[in-house]
Amino acid sequence: MSYVAWLAKIRSADKSSVIQGTVRKVHYNFTDGTEMVEEYSTETGMVLRRAWKLRSDLIRKDNWEIELGEHIPKQFQSNEMLLSEATTEPFLSKRITRNAIEWRIRNLPYPLNTYTITCDGAAHMVTVRTSNKKYFKKIVVPEFQRCNFEPKVEDLMLRHQNQTLIISYKKPPILIEMEKAVLLELQNVETVEYDDIKCEDLLKGLISQ
Repeated sequence: MSYVAWLAKIRSADKSSVIQGTVRKVHYNFTDGTEMVEEYSTETGMVLRRAWKLRSDLIRKDNWEIELGEHIPKQFQSNEMLLSEATTEPFLSKRITRNAIEWRIRNLPYPLNTYTITCDGAAHMVTVRTSNKKYFKKIVVPEFQRCNFEPKVEDLMLRHQNQTLIISYKKPPILIEMEKAVLLELQNVETVEYDDIKCEDLLKGLISQ
């Protein structure tokens, strides 16, 4: 199996798990010092969010990088005023369904025939470009890296609605197998259920940066 290295990384991590309502949060401390948080739906078993902690010695602050889930606009302080990231710029979010990986790029008003989507199999990457040269994005797919799968452009599905470009890729069998193996491993992690959790927020920093 080509995802052996990722599964070994998951198994070797120090893991903790809590349930709040219909969401299970799993916090990973890996042996290399990195941290990851995942949120799973307890109703469907699908992963809803995945984020990695990025440490910065320069500003002495921890940031969270969202790999999977809805984009959260950043906020920052300037001259004693709280400013927000512009919401009119195109931004990318990713979600995983039972059968596909789906990317949504919002604030793209151009018609469907404007977009060209290509795949770089060796780099596990999907590239989006517009014929009017208004948008260009390389999308690295960590899930494909972990199971060493090379995406093919013919397996992509594309649609455009409400100024949003929606790209879908049907999950290859190797990815489905990897997801099942990870879920099986998480069954062995002790999980605490809270009605009103008061412990440290596992996603601290995601909405306060």
